[in-house]
Amino acid sequence: MANPEGSPFPAEQRLEQRLGPVLRRRDQVQAGTTDQRLLDSEGDSQWVHTDPWRVMRIQSEFVEGFGALAELPSAISVFGSARTPAGSPDYEAGVRIGRALVDAGFAVITGGGPGAMEAANRGAREGNGISVGLGIELPFEQGLNPHVDIGINFRYFFVRKTMFVKYAQGFVVLPGGLGTLDELFEALTLVQTRKVTRFPIVLFGTEYWGGLVDWLRNTVVGQGKASEGDLLLFHVTDDVDEAVALVTKETGR
Repeated sequence: MANPEGSPFPAEQRLEQRLGPVLRRRDQVQAGTTDQRLLDSEGDSQWVHTDPWRVMRIQSEFVEGFGALAELPSAISVFGSARTPAGSPDYEAGVRIGRALVDAGFAVITGGGPGAMEAANRGAREGNGISVGLGIELPFEQGLNPHVDIGINFRYFFVRKTMFVKYAQGFVVLPGGLGTLDELFEALTLVQTRKVTRFPIVLFGTEYWGGLVDWLRNTVVGQGKASEGDLLLFHVTDDVDEAVALVTKETGR
């Protein structure tokens, strides 16, 4: 029979130990109890860097994100490069897209950073709409751009990515780098596998995205790694009005 928690016998003499839902046996038995470790003020502070504690941080990020965005009206997430210079054609397109989405009745969600993200937030703010920025903790500090009205900073990419999809009815993707591609292909995968439904994805900039679309068609689909129908999961355009019309139509607005 197992010794009860708090047994006076040394850990090495105990064959079984139950720590909440966790069962430990033989050489995996730990000395002391959970309460004892909690109340021990002289204990090792490394516990704040352990995986169980990270779970609590992850949970808190989900709670904060859900709480802040739960009452957000219909929204579109806009992605694009943080390196897009202010005043460039891509930046100005972002401003026009942000404003047009607001005019169509959407809130605008971005990654909250500079460049194309700032442009879309700026357009939303200038259109008197709701401008949301979901930032991320990075080694190089960016901070939220000044056009964000509701801002949340996340530690974990996967929590942030959940918010982009959960509280948006579609994506508009401006020219961007690896982070933009990450968000794009995550969304495409979710739609392809039917984890989300009625989720329009619009790539803005035919010249920029043309090479990627050709590769998907000629190589990925051409070699049987995806189906021809997967190319219908997204649209490509250079027209702001068409981009907004596509997300509006597919979301049923």
